[in-house]
Amino acid sequence: MVLGTASDVGKSVIAAALCRLLHRRGFRVAPFKAQNMSLNSFVTIDGGEMGRAQVVQAHACGLQPHVDMNPILLKPEADNCSQVIVQGKVWGKHDAKNYFAHHDELLPFVEASYARLASAYDVIVIEGAGSAAEVNLRDKDLVNWPVAHLADAQVFLVADIDRGGVFAQVIGTLDLLQPEERRRVKGIVINKFRGDAALFADGVSFIEGRTKIPVLGVVPFMRSLDLDQEDSVPLDRRRKVDFASDHVNIAVVLLPHMSNFTDFTALAAEPDVNLRYAAAPAELAGADAVIIPGSKSTAADLDYLHEKHFRAAIAFHVESGGELIGLCGGLQMLGREIRDPFHVESGGTRTGFAFLDIDTELTEHKTTVQVEATPLWLDAGDVQGYEIHMGRTTLGAVAPSFRIFSESENQLAAPRLDGAINRERLIWGTYIHGVFDRPAFRRQWLNRLRRRKSMAPLALAQSQNVNRRLASAIDNWADHFEQNINLQLILAAIGAESNL
Repeated sequence: MVLGTASDVGKSVIAAALCRLLHRRGFRVAPFKAQNMSLNSFVTIDGGEMGRAQVVQAHACGLQPHVDMNPILLKPEADNCSQVIVQGKVWGKHDAKNYFAHHDELLPFVEASYARLASAYDVIVIEGAGSAAEVNLRDKDLVNWPVAHLADAQVFLVADIDRGGVFAQVIGTLDLLQPEERRRVKGIVINKFRGDAALFADGVSFIEGRTKIPVLGVVPFMRSLDLDQEDSVPLDRRRKVDFASDHVNIAVVLLPHMSNFTDFTALAAEPDVNLRYAAAPAELAGADAVIIPGSKSTAADLDYLHEKHFRAAIAFHVESGGELIGLCGGLQMLGREIRDPFHVESGGTRTGFAFLDIDTELTEHKTTVQVEATPLWLDAGDVQGYEIHMGRTTLGAVAPSFRIFSESENQLAAPRLDGAINRERLIWGTYIHGVFDRPAFRRQWLNRLRRRKSMAPLALAQSQNVNRRLASAIDNWADHFEQNINLQLILAAIGAESNL
């Protein structure tokens, strides 16, 4: 089990590295995180919703993602309220106090999911959440120490030296553990080190002397990790990206409840693309394309964009010949109205941006399905992705943008239509998350933007290389982790030395 001294210390990526390293050694290995809180989710083949971090870990194990790997997912809708997903399906909407009151009701779901994985695999790599020493939540915990005890897990504690105070992180965390919890901690990992690790040798000695627990390694900061992250921390690094005349410049509107920011991973990785997240209307200036992304709270985020006067800046972008795209909740915002008669969010009717002749009604049923589709407005390859939304959109005097021919690997007898696009084909939207992931569609779309800037199109091979690089990211990270960690001690702790 990988526990941390705090959030964002690297638990999820270190768990992913361990998954890949064990998989390489021939173990049947699977990931497990009892409870996630994230707006970055994924839909499995059988239509279940789960956290994106466990998807990365599943792929590191050579597995298809399954909701048992993340039986509880919390999707924040406001500062004090989340939609609760249990074993892939909507279970309810709760504030923190009410959610914790359901502890005894939710724990059996965690136990059942873990039991199914444990019966099918040799090793389970378990990820904790937040800090290992959340003493105020000890009696309400569903994800850290109760799971460690359930699995009889060997625990490795991860600390982030980049944020400072690493000695206090490690020693303070261990000091707050119960004796039976501390006995489970078999090693400490110092993560995100910058500089010469040899200079931290005295620090390692101090930690080991003070805690009597071995430091398994000091892992250098990896600048180009290229792995999908659980939360939105990586977005901060793209807030100040500069636009340039010899690049395709893309602005993604930064929403308060933005979901599935992994929709833009492949776009941002293209060498001819500058992609920035725009927190203010002025930051849209210079964009060739503006994208309004998905949202967990579409009505609230639409209100926010109106209050911040984004519509005027987006209208100027459109009038200047720029392209405008809406993904999922962003598609809904591009329409005339969003109606919420069932109080799926806050109820009532919102006035949209009216860039597309569409209307949306939020529904109580949540659509979660993997899809393949053909674009109806661009001569490009098919796209593959997934839908996660609670809404039904009707089209007026606009055309659909995609024809969906497959759902969760099943061919549809009668293809259905998705999204919308205006007559000029410069304003369009779709419910498909991952629409930019496949290289052929992405490159054709980028080349269309390039031509409008009088730039020569680039070969498909460039985008194919981007996909290959992203696909190799887990191996690159696992190699980096293995080079800086005492893997033998980890394998010895779980009784797996024979597979070195």
